[in-house]
Amino acid sequence: MSKETKQLTADSEDLEYKLNLRNIEKKDIPHILELTNKIYSKLNDNWTYEQIEALLKVFPEGQICIEDKGEIVACAFSIIVDYEKFGDKHTYNQITANCTFTTHDYDGDVLYGVDIFVHPDYQGLRLGRRLYDARKEMCENLNLKSIIAGGRIPGYTKYANKLTPREYIDKVKAKEIYDPILTFQLSNDFQVKKVLKNYLPSDNESHAYASLLQWHNIYYEEENDKIINTQTQVVRIGIVQWQMRTLTLETLFAQIEFYVDTISAYNADFVLFPEFFNAPLMSKYNNLNAADAIRKLAGYTDEIVEKMMEFAIAYNINIIAGSMPVYENEKLYNVSYLCRRDGTWDEQYKLHITPDEAREWGMQGGNKLKAFDTDVCKIGILICYDVEFPELSRFLADQGVKILFVPFLTDTVNAYNRVRLCAQARAIENEFYVALGGSVGNLPRVNNMGLQYAQSAVFSPSDFNFPKDGIISEATPNTEMAVIADVDLYSLKELHQQGSVRNLIDRRKDLFELKWKGK
Repeated sequence: MSKETKQLTADSEDLEYKLNLRNIEKKDIPHILELTNKIYSKLNDNWTYEQIEALLKVFPEGQICIEDKGEIVACAFSIIVDYEKFGDKHTYNQITANCTFTTHDYDGDVLYGVDIFVHPDYQGLRLGRRLYDARKEMCENLNLKSIIAGGRIPGYTKYANKLTPREYIDKVKAKEIYDPILTFQLSNDFQVKKVLKNYLPSDNESHAYASLLQWHNIYYEEENDKIINTQTQVVRIGIVQWQMRTLTLETLFAQIEFYVDTISAYNADFVLFPEFFNAPLMSKYNNLNAADAIRKLAGYTDEIVEKMMEFAIAYNINIIAGSMPVYENEKLYNVSYLCRRDGTWDEQYKLHITPDEAREWGMQGGNKLKAFDTDVCKIGILICYDVEFPELSRFLADQGVKILFVPFLTDTVNAYNRVRLCAQARAIENEFYVALGGSVGNLPRVNNMGLQYAQSAVFSPSDFNFPKDGIISEATPNTEMAVIADVDLYSLKELHQQGSVRNLIDRRKDLFELKWKGK
């Protein structure tokens, strides 16, 4: 992909990715066949139109794909079976009825993984993991006991003369050997039950062996009518309490990826970075005055946002990319970016500029306020000082925001408390959650950025369904760490209608109103 294609700017409407997870339709079959021809060129038995059509007839809900701008780039096929009829010694042809799929049984108890594949150009973006997550969601919502699949072990061909299939699998489990399929399946919480012989005779790379894999549904007794893409009641938030230290661009990316990887491993839906978390890059320009140095820092913003978008897709997590300086039309702004895990992005300019930002950097405020749709719920972003203006939060609440993210940067305890106490007030006033993320440490070689003080936290309204102090979770003050917290959206719904007090419903709109004069 050319640099021109990949470049991301604040004004650009071109997106590198626009991912959508959905069910497969009959019209998709020719495109899927083109994809499987690329992937299974080494196997003698590729998919046929009739086989995919049969899957769609018996179990349309179980056939899912990921498309990018309308092009299918990954697929997962599944059926439901009564597993006792087959047991642990079956072959692929037996459990699929020679790919006619007459073995599908809506009254069965196991979701059986028939196939999963990803376009070669999209491998490395963890789309396979996203499909597995959708399968798990399907299994839970259909109230099935488990997911079972026979997994190929293509790496075995290199070790067949030295190891038995069981020895090979044990070494893959111990991470002594990497297998492109089994390693991936193990990383997705599947367990190996046994080795299958003659599972897929045409699979020469695996020598016709396969690993029988199982993922247990711990929510087996629960019922749910929906299958995939259901909005969750409980949302998991991760906050990075960022340590300011001297960094190059390369080490900055490594540090960002570490936190994104770590927090996404907890199945978080969002990760929040602080305001000006990329400030360490200004140490290179410490010979300049503060205003010129931060304009140099603005030159890195597009590249960092592009990398954040890659991480959002690869780790399947929505990233609030703190805030970074943007220099456009000879004006300097402070901008936060929302990098969604579906490959889209958005931005929120800081509206209120502190006297120090205006005096030292010549920064100016933006003029737009946005409520952002995500795959989880509607969110808002206010950068630091903006949370001290209650009108902004109320505008967002009126648009249905459920979580407000506040990336901040403060140098002293009293500065931090202004942000913290106002954030807690916004949570109570607007009956939503507020996530606060800041930086700690110091940057002795960066002008106007010497000291940092923070205690990142997640705040809630104050009522019976919430913590008595309105604090869901908070970090240790001035310590590098991550905060991970769950927030319950259903509790907000109950609060709106049945709370001890109802700040949103009880407003005296006959006496006053809130009106936006900007764009």
